[in-house]
Amino acid sequence: MLGTVCTLITALTCVSGVTVVTQKPPVVTVRKGETAIMDCNLGIRYDKAVWYKQIPGGVPQFFLRYFHTDSSPTYGSGFSSPKFTCTHQSASDYRLIIKNVEEGDSAVYYCHTWDDSAKEELIVTSCTLPPPVLTIFPPSSAELMTNKASLVCLSSLPSETKGFAHVTWLADGSPVSSGVSTSTAVQQPDQSFHISSSLDIQTSEWNMDKVYTCKVSLGSQTSEKKIKSNCPTED
Repeated sequence: MLGTVCTLITALTCVSGVTVVTQKPPVVTVRKGETAIMDCNLGIRYDKAVWYKQIPGGVPQFFLRYFHTDSSPTYGSGFSSPKFTCTHQSASDYRLIIKNVEEGDSAVYYCHTWDDSAKEELIVTSCTLPPPVLTIFPPSSAELMTNKASLVCLSSLPSETKGFAHVTWLADGSPVSSGVSTSTAVQQPDQSFHISSSLDIQTSEWNMDKVYTCKVSLGSQTSEKKIKSNCPTED
């Protein structure tokens, strides 16, 4: 069987000013047969962590529940030890461990509490993933006549990714989250996936000679594309 690479991509969802669940590292790559590790911090002390698994196009499925006082996790249907297990470092720090990773482990894994969750995407491929191919488009001339403008980053991903990728924007090297909108992946006739991400800015910001960067990660492979304000625009 062909060797595979598993890629874990973390994104953060915050719904509470107090409780913020995170999974890390943001991206980790392991090969088929090795062990995938997802660290989940629940933000504050909780009695348990709960994980759900969601395959592309499916619904979240209860995967594993672990009380830090228990000797072993409670599993959902179809999951069991020793392939899947969990440990804890404290009542707020938990670790999901998947041994001997294989293609069927490809999914989004949600670490969940009653009021927040974070997700981590697991991609299994038949080979080491090539870097994503990026194209970045500046605001149009018509947009710049208004008060707002949009930068658009188009990512082309290989079919093995299942459309999973981690997209971030930077302005002069600093991460930007406000004004960012990233689409779900759309599969193309050649089986590759396209993801579009836009960054909305004020026209005044575009006139400040900033350097904007679109960065897309696929496991250990990361591509980035830069554009400087006041460069020629798309008509």
